[in-house]
Amino acid sequence: MRVLVIEDDAILGAALQEFLNDQGYAVDWLQEGESALKELTAQVYDLLLLDLNLPGISGLEVLRQLRRQGNAIPVLILTARDGVDDRVGGLDAGADDYLIKPFDLSELAARVRVFGRRRSGQVQPIIDVGPLSFDTIGRELRCAGQRVTLSVRELSVLEMLMMRAGRVVTKQQIINSLSAWDADFSDNAVEVYVYRLRKRLEGTGAVIQTVRGFGYLLDVESVAGA
Repeated sequence: MRVLVIEDDAILGAALQEFLNDQGYAVDWLQEGESALKELTAQVYDLLLLDLNLPGISGLEVLRQLRRQGNAIPVLILTARDGVDDRVGGLDAGADDYLIKPFDLSELAARVRVFGRRRSGQVQPIIDVGPLSFDTIGRELRCAGQRVTLSVRELSVLEMLMMRAGRVVTKQQIINSLSAWDADFSDNAVEVYVYRLRKRLEGTGAVIQTVRGFGYLLDVESVAGA
């Protein structure tokens, strides 16, 4: 997923960006509401983490403007405002979830994963495709019960392929999902990660096929027949 963090506190914002990057997400970070509105007009994100106490345009006003524009991006509010009226106001303005500061990073990660499962239509936290089983919570891949060690990026690419097993995932979809502003993620990078995955999955029966001119797919028939 591509995640946009709007947080004016430099220490917290940088920490959130680093933490979510380590979780395998492409994360951009802004510190003010006006910049956020411009960025959300120009770019497509899968999730917005939104602080309410922002300089200039407040987080609540950012949310209201997004909803008036018809932008349905899922929004998780992160704020120190813990009153019932504050929570109700945020949810009524169009937020999807609310997390009170200070919060535990593990809880934040769990809530972000919920949005990821909603986005993909994956209700259960485990994705099973033939002998492959991917735990989206523990970020762990197993093949026939044996753990397969992959890098964060390799896991993210394979997760996309497993969620769409039997369907083509384009290079551009992979780039869009894994790229942030400061990330040098290109067609060549995608090819490198796919090459590495193929080497890792050799002998498992899982086949990543290249569909020339389109992208890649995880061959369900090859997996099932393994």
